[in-house]
Amino acid sequence: MYAIDKIRTVHDGWGRFALAMVRNGEGKVFERQVEDHGEAVCVLPYDPARKCVTLVRQPRVGPLYVGEEAMLLEAPAGLTDGEAPDAAGRREVEEETGLRLHEMESVGAHWSMPGCATERMHVFLAAYGPADRVSNGGGVAHEHEEIEVVELPFVEALAMIRDGRICDMKTVMVLQSLALGHLELD
Repeated sequence: MYAIDKIRTVHDGWGRFALAMVRNGEGKVFERQVEDHGEAVCVLPYDPARKCVTLVRQPRVGPLYVGEEAMLLEAPAGLTDGEAPDAAGRREVEEETGLRLHEMESVGAHWSMPGCATERMHVFLAAYGPADRVSNGGGVAHEHEEIEVVELPFVEALAMIRDGRICDMKTVMVLQSLALGHLELD
């Protein structure tokens, strides 16, 4: 049985970074790095009548840090900030895309990087129509999100996975979930 013997916080800001001393079932102790920023949510808004999805394009420091293109095309996502996952998902989608969602279909809760992070992401699909647009979206100004809202045909989004233009793992997963559960969009 595994257990954490000791945790040393090395940074406590938006996320908390720590070093954990982990003991395995044989009593051996080893160090692991942990990043903790809380639970997250990802929602794929899709319009079943027009067979399209709404994604967001925004700069991401991770790819930029390793010399890759910073602008990624993603499904709307964010932290739950203590809210119920479905409520947080509705809030994030409205802030980022300007869509006010109603019914959301859960695709589950999944560990995004269990080797080093505590983030469990709650994933949803949500149908919408043109009447659900309540603003232009674009994110929260003081958070410097610089979000561009991108609505595109579902089949084009699937092609973008195949050719690498969509390379964000949560977005690939939620688009594939839509494809598996809603084949009428293909």
